[in-house]
Amino acid sequence: MVEIVNSILYKFKTGCQWHMLPVEGLFTEQVLSYQAVYRHFRKWCKKGNWKDCWIQLLDVHKSQLDLSSADMDGSHTPALRGGEQVTYQGRKKRKTTNSIYLADRQGLPLALSSPMAGNHHDLYSIETSLKDIFDTLSKVNIALDGLFINADSGFDSKNFRQTCLDNGIFANIAFNHRNGNNAESDCLLDHLLYQERYAIERSNAWMDTYWSVLNRFDTTVSS
Repeated sequence: MVEIVNSILYKFKTGCQWHMLPVEGLFTEQVLSYQAVYRHFRKWCKKGNWKDCWIQLLDVHKSQLDLSSADMDGSHTPALRGGEQVTYQGRKKRKTTNSIYLADRQGLPLALSSPMAGNHHDLYSIETSLKDIFDTLSKVNIALDGLFINADSGFDSKNFRQTCLDNGIFANIAFNHRNGNNAESDCLLDHLLYQERYAIERSNAWMDTYWSVLNRFDTTVSS
C-alpha cells in the first residue's frame, strides 16, 4: 500500500504520464502495472479517501500547527486538457481552474475550496468556497472563533468580511482602492501581521514543485 501511494506521489511530483511510471523501480516485491496504480488513485478520489486521510493527519498533528494567524490566497492552475470547472483565463492566456487555499502561520496547508472555472475571480461564490474550507477545519476541531486570517486586496468585499465576521474570524485584508463604495478608514488592517502573509506564497511555490499540480492534467474535479 505504501508503494502504491509513493507511486502516485511520484507521478504528481515529476508530472510524468501514467504509462511512464517506472513501476519496476517503485515496487520491491509484487510489481503492479501503471493501470493498477491509476485505478487505485481514481477509486480513492471518487470515495473521498484522500480528503479523509488529510483530515486525520491534521487531527493527529494538530498540536504542531501554528494558528496564531492564517493566510488565504487563490491559485489559478493551467488545465492543459480542459475538463470540469475549466475556462479560458485572459491574464494567464490559457484555460485554468481556480481554488482558494488556507495555510497556517508556518505556511502549512490546512484546507482548500472546490475548484472553480478560471474565468471567475477569487470572490466568485466566496460563501461556498469559505464553507468548503471551514467544514474541513471543523472536522479537525480547529476553532474558527478568534482566528486571524490574512488576505490580499482581491478578497476585499463586504460578503467576505461579513462571512468571516459571522464565524468569529478577524479578517485582516488589504484595502482594494478599486472598491469605490468602501472607505479605507472603515477597513481595519494590521500592517505588521499582513507582512507575514508571504508564508502562503511560499506554500504555493512548494505546491508548484509538483508538476501535475502546477499544470492540471486530470479532467475531473474529484481528481
